[in-house]
Amino acid sequence: MVQKRAHPDIQPTTAALSRAERTRAARRVVLENLPVSSKNFRRVDLDRADGKDFYREMNTLELMAAGIDLITNARFAYNGWAVNIDALLNSPKGYLPVLVSNHRVARRKATSVLPGVPTHRLGLSAPLDLPYKLRHHAVDGYRLALAARGLAASGLDSGQGVVIGQDRDTAFFVDTTRYQPSLSAALEQPLPTKPRRVKECAVCRFWPLCHVELKTRDDISLFLPGDEAEKFRTRGIDTVGKLAAANLGEVSTLARAWQEDIALLRRPTFAPAPRADVEVDVDMEAYLDQGAYLWGAWHGGKYHPFVTWKPLGGAAEAENFQAFWNWLQGLRDRAHAEGKTFAAYCYSAGGENHWMLESARRFGQPTVEEVQEFISSEEWVDMFALVRHSFAATAGMGLKVVAPLAGHTWAEDDFSGEESVDARRAAVHGDLAARRRLLEYNEGDVRATLTIRDWMSRGAPGLEDVKQRP
Repeated sequence: MVQKRAHPDIQPTTAALSRAERTRAARRVVLENLPVSSKNFRRVDLDRADGKDFYREMNTLELMAAGIDLITNARFAYNGWAVNIDALLNSPKGYLPVLVSNHRVARRKATSVLPGVPTHRLGLSAPLDLPYKLRHHAVDGYRLALAARGLAASGLDSGQGVVIGQDRDTAFFVDTTRYQPSLSAALEQPLPTKPRRVKECAVCRFWPLCHVELKTRDDISLFLPGDEAEKFRTRGIDTVGKLAAANLGEVSTLARAWQEDIALLRRPTFAPAPRADVEVDVDMEAYLDQGAYLWGAWHGGKYHPFVTWKPLGGAAEAENFQAFWNWLQGLRDRAHAEGKTFAAYCYSAGGENHWMLESARRFGQPTVEEVQEFISSEEWVDMFALVRHSFAATAGMGLKVVAPLAGHTWAEDDFSGEESVDARRAAVHGDLAARRRLLEYNEGDVRATLTIRDWMSRGAPGLEDVKQRP
């Protein structure tokens, strides 16, 4: 916010514009699905056009005073902060802020209960107890909490809110008081007077400005972002140079390596990845939290994509996953039958593990037990875990950091996860170029895993050892 006010001429990044368009698309779908005015239900849609913020604020207050049942595109502004809220729903206890999110706001769980109602019945039907568990997202929580404060200023806060996530057809009711302590803590923080690098800087439009200032003063956050450097700042070590000269063991060694643009150092615990007679590299692509649409594999010198361009959550996704699973387990079974060893590799298995288990839960074939047996076995190898064990990093250990050191290149080096989300949306609507980009991107990832494995088998040539650094 400080930089936005100081540099209003700097435009949002392409990624930020894409996120904003996805949010607008989600909002359009939900607002079209909400109840319309009828004999016993009054709905008013405010104009969200640029330059009309003040009028929306005034109209929001007037419409609440009139007891309108549903007010869309509402806005509050108090004491230096403002919040846009997608809708306000009247109830006997006051108004509920309604938030449209592109997050998965709740997950089905048989042992949990979360009040909810079909979106098209919001305000017309009492909420039902649904078998879901709420998922917390900080940005959504802050917006709900700010809206609740705006309502409280008018004496109309119900203490509840509504969130509608990736499942646009279901509106979930939440307790907004749970978010107030975190909001209070955030609002009590003084506005920063100088930049400090955090993980969000990577996608911020103002990073080029901040980076120059941080480099000028050699700020320690360039090497240790966020709160990682706090324990050193309290000791008066606030620059990378001071940390490098402090002789504090590995962290000082890595700071010196960072100064020399060295991304990785080999640890004394370095060990090559386990190899097998039959090897498969796997990488999955998911669309938001809706499902996995692409399971890519590299085997026998060939790329094997299992992909669906149809909407997720139904038969197409189930059949695609089952085809991949049957192919993978077929390779495994044949290897065992021939007395050969087998291993499947991925880089950072969390995503693959989640969607294998989630697909089994949703579709029933394979079973959850079959998936759990496989991902718990030594034949499912997480290369990221092996890299963390073998190397010390100065700038992260993501695939895009490690693979180039091993000699790998992608067809598009700058094709980001944000772009892949937009490409998936285009691919579903028949864009052949988008489909090709996604397949090339996925193929690059599975081949990168193999490149890293081969490189580690050769001893990771080109790297220095941590213990050899001065």
